[in-house]
Amino acid sequence: MPRAFVTGGSGFVGRNLITALRERGDEVVALARSDAAERAVKDAGATAVRGDLDDERALRAGLEGCAWAVHCAAKVDDFGPPAEFERVNVTGTANVLSAAHGAGASRFVHVSTEAVLVGGPPIVRADETWPRPTRPIGEYPRTKGMAEERVLAANAPGFATVIVRPRFIWGRGDTTLLPRIAAAVRAGQFAWFGGGRYLTSTCHVRNVCEGAILAAERGRGGEIYFLTDGPAVEFRAFVTQMLATQGVVPGNRSLPRPLARALAAIAEELWTWLALRGSPPLTRAALRLIGEEVTVDDTKARRELGYTGRVSREEGLRELAG
Repeated sequence: MPRAFVTGGSGFVGRNLITALRERGDEVVALARSDAAERAVKDAGATAVRGDLDDERALRAGLEGCAWAVHCAAKVDDFGPPAEFERVNVTGTANVLSAAHGAGASRFVHVSTEAVLVGGPPIVRADETWPRPTRPIGEYPRTKGMAEERVLAANAPGFATVIVRPRFIWGRGDTTLLPRIAAAVRAGQFAWFGGGRYLTSTCHVRNVCEGAILAAERGRGGEIYFLTDGPAVEFRAFVTQMLATQGVVPGNRSLPRPLARALAAIAEELWTWLALRGSPPLTRAALRLIGEEVTVDDTKARRELGYTGRVSREEGLRELAG
């Protein structure tokens, strides 16, 4: 079994990926930039290497002897300084690519996102041929798209670079999406957008790991693969089911989509001009990702990688409730 290097190993996807690799018997080395991150990756079963994405020495040390690199680390906030998004998502990706190539790794998998398509037409049944917009909306979509460009450009004989794009990552152990929605409901700050009765693709975190590992094993260099749980589901119905596992009922409050778009634009302007801390309560990118249909087609991953999406939504929901 190969030795694998993982960035973002203390995050939701990274922890599950380390566990999945260790269950196969693989040796895993993970980058850790803090004491808490080091504990998390060790608890998941990896050997920790202290450093950040701009620490060339740490990257080279961690990648020594590794056949694969799986790059999960990213700045995923809704809002923030463009320079910080570029440092982490663009320069950080370039640094890991360079270190992996220099260390002799043969395969590089970049965990990306459907968000790179935000700014173009509605993302409806999109496949890997769907063009990225010339004017992305939001720093996260913009810089993740720039990172994809670096990954594809780095593909070369003996160094295959592959991109996976999971949509709406969820599952037990999530520390961001579900807790944030549940907190908003409990605080009386939650509303559906346009009623919430539109379709969405989803991808359980263990299905993300399945796809990333298959991409490392079988993915064609220079290619992109969407990952999902299978057929799309109604956004409102699925989020309601997730919240029910936490004993939370979202209610029926709804915000008209045109009003939500206006509020998001105003909020972004206020946060920019007043240099307010944190993220606005709503951003244009977030509205595009959770306030309208976003569906993607994973036929290519199923055909070329043998991806199946082993964890069903029903199984994932039972785990959340457990």
